[in-house]
Amino acid sequence: MECLKSTREDGDDHNNGETKSCCPSTQTSGSSQAERQNMECLKCRREDGDDHDDGKPKSFCPSARSSGSSQDRWNKCYEDGVIPWDLGQATPLVVHLVQSGSLPKGRGLVPGCGTGYDVVEMASPERYVVGLDISEKAMARSRELFSSVPNVDNFTFVAADFFNWKTTESFDFIFDYTFFCAIDPSMRSAWAKRMHELLTVDGELIILMFPVDDHSGGPPFKVSVEAYDEVLRALGFEVIKVEDNEYAVESRKGREILGRWRRTSNPSLVSE
Repeated sequence: MECLKSTREDGDDHNNGETKSCCPSTQTSGSSQAERQNMECLKCRREDGDDHDDGKPKSFCPSARSSGSSQDRWNKCYEDGVIPWDLGQATPLVVHLVQSGSLPKGRGLVPGCGTGYDVVEMASPERYVVGLDISEKAMARSRELFSSVPNVDNFTFVAADFFNWKTTESFDFIFDYTFFCAIDPSMRSAWAKRMHELLTVDGELIILMFPVDDHSGGPPFKVSVEAYDEVLRALGFEVIKVEDNEYAVESRKGREILGRWRRTSNPSLVSE
């Protein structure tokens, strides 16, 4: 399979200024062969470490900017195999947090989890993790991909809209990476309120901010420490730590910041 081999050799993954699809073969859908081809494309991208052009992040997926419901748009991305945000492996920072013992124990949530590599990496007998994504296609793919891993009893995948998801559970920590930047900026206050609702008192919100730059449009929409802090402080969240992500993949170095916030028991909620 040619996949991105030719683009690696030429150093060109654009036509007339427009982003090429990850791989022509991934435009087929519904077959296990297409899934395998897409995983090969993810491997190519992972080796290249390239998800930017001229310092600007590529569109997550052309379908993500099209008309239709959010679920339909993100499902189309997975059907077409155009998921450039997917590293094809656990995020290096997550691996570090797990191995260093600096990830909270208890119940965890990963909204917008996509394929779910980070969910599986975090999950253990002392840490039950829920992967949540609006795309039914992504969740079906995750369940199939990770159905036989040793820690399968320590995680689950749920297809639902983060903003409308009905659950009676609360979480000791929530991890956000490439989720905040995927939603329209007008939804950011609602995002913060939902995080507050889902976290336990003193629960931790761990955010890997990306893309920290000054590009226009989206998704992905540009983010900044100030953008997160503004909506979180309004709900009483306290900053624990903010630092550059030294474990970023090569193409994202300098564009990622790790932030950790704690949910307090006395937020200044603004009723709507």
